[in-house]
Amino acid sequence: MDELERNEVPFPDSPTSDEIGKPTDINMKTEKGKLRTLSGRVFSFQGKSLRINIPLATPSRTFSAISYLVWDDLVNQSSKKCGPQGRGKLHINKSKLHHAQKMIKGAFLELYKGLGYLKTYRHLNMLAFIKILKKFDKVTEKQVLPVYLKVVESSYFNSSDKVMNLSDEVEDLFIMHFADEDRRKGMKYLRPRQRKESHAVTFFIGLFAGCFVALLAGYIIMAHITGMYRRQPDSIYMETTYPVLSMFSLLFLHFFLYGCNIFMWRKARINYSFIFELAPTKELKYRDVFLICTTSMTAVVGIMFVHLSLVTKGHSYAQVQAIPGLLLLAFVLLLVCPFNIFYHSSRYRLLGVIRNIILSPLYKVVMLDFFMADQLCSQVPMLRNLEYVACYYITGSYKTQDYGYCMRAKHYRDLAYAVSFLPYYWRAMQCARRWFDEGQTNHLVNLGKYVSAMLAAGAKVAYEKERSIGWLCLVVVMSSAATVYQLYWDFVKDWGLLQMNSKNPWLRNELMLRRKFIYYFSMGLNLILRLAWLQTVVHSTFEHVDYRVTGLFLAALEVIRRGLWNFYRLENEHLNNAGKFRAVKTVPLPFHEVDEEE
Repeated sequence: MDELERNEVPFPDSPTSDEIGKPTDINMKTEKGKLRTLSGRVFSFQGKSLRINIPLATPSRTFSAISYLVWDDLVNQSSKKCGPQGRGKLHINKSKLHHAQKMIKGAFLELYKGLGYLKTYRHLNMLAFIKILKKFDKVTEKQVLPVYLKVVESSYFNSSDKVMNLSDEVEDLFIMHFADEDRRKGMKYLRPRQRKESHAVTFFIGLFAGCFVALLAGYIIMAHITGMYRRQPDSIYMETTYPVLSMFSLLFLHFFLYGCNIFMWRKARINYSFIFELAPTKELKYRDVFLICTTSMTAVVGIMFVHLSLVTKGHSYAQVQAIPGLLLLAFVLLLVCPFNIFYHSSRYRLLGVIRNIILSPLYKVVMLDFFMADQLCSQVPMLRNLEYVACYYITGSYKTQDYGYCMRAKHYRDLAYAVSFLPYYWRAMQCARRWFDEGQTNHLVNLGKYVSAMLAAGAKVAYEKERSIGWLCLVVVMSSAATVYQLYWDFVKDWGLLQMNSKNPWLRNELMLRRKFIYYFSMGLNLILRLAWLQTVVHSTFEHVDYRVTGLFLAALEVIRRGLWNFYRLENEHLNNAGKFRAVKTVPLPFHEVDEEE
């Protein structure tokens, strides 16, 4: 009891829940019928009965809610044993108050953001009205602008200062309660400033891009001379080192295409940062993305060039084989580095999104989470390479050059199946969570798409292990069904195209790009790239080239298809709000007033 009271805030002279109504039950209330919350003890404040409601949107809140209820029952039982004297005070858990404080702070920020949108809306409407009247005066050669403008400017819509007063009031309250009355500190939260773009970033992009091209050319020439990529019955280099290069190549190709997406979204005036809810002071610009890609790939190709040079000079694999593993370890340590260097906020935002994806049924799904999960669905070959490389180095196989151990061990073969399934499983669980939160059957239909992809991926992995006619037929059937399912969802749901009654044939009414043939070309290209799984059936390879190089090429085509998909997905979201998101989030307040009848 003493330890419990140190972690709680007492409310003296407050009536217990027994005196007001029902004791400490989990009152599952909803916002619009779906928002799950925890209702704790009822206490009195300024003559009103209040209850703290914390939405169970994350696992930590759910577990803390359960632990709170357990402690609450213990408090009730001990207070009953102690009699009336043990029930004189009410204790509220500090962690619960901390969550409530964060919710109120978030509500203030969203309210201030919404008021800013209202001011912008009024300004844009006035500007549009003036431009329309100017055009009208020019066409009709009349002077009606001063007459109408005088009426509009004096209207309540334009003359009311209620929004300005509310904004000032929110500023004062926020600064008083959440910024220790420091106005500069408070305005950093309310009006965050965007980072200024530096020309030094552009310079280093060009510098590292040139270094990358030169090193890549040298690496390719040396690999061609030594014959490393040719078909060989036993190639230690292709079995152990090439998966590291393949993994980094797919990863940073995807990242490079994301930078291209950002550039195109900005050109098309698609508000991607608003859709993804990115902080203006912390979001990555396309130059930042290109700098990360060029710098990283320069380091990767440079180290791989040095490794290949050592191998060709006669050094044994046992002496140099740790180099690719150390390269991978360096990138992992850089990703989790706690110091404020190398885009710290973006790295930890990425880690937070990955955590949400892995625990997807437990976290409320936002746009950035399922967008990132879709990217992982196109990176299954990269994840399988990561699994193999991790097995190779963690088990110490690199010391004995026993690269076949990870293929022979049953539990690692089972892990390969799991890695092929996991991205689709995570995405399916996100669809299930969205259906649970929103109640729309459309999410269940989307879930079926990822289930079909899981079955197709499982059939491919099984066919790679046992190349029989039965597994081949199953691959063709499952992959064909999954492809048709995915193409329909790409064109109709994600891109919003193929609308029969559209003024743009087989497209949609609103388009961001002026040239319509780009949409038709993109649809055809998406269809072709979706059929890359046919390589599993026809076994086509480049002449005298190792099959792993062909696999990398096909995996790169899927990454390119995903980059193409990203642009039209966000274009549809920008125009039609396909994900049913709102400009301002509805933030539930943590305190709920309880009627005396309750």
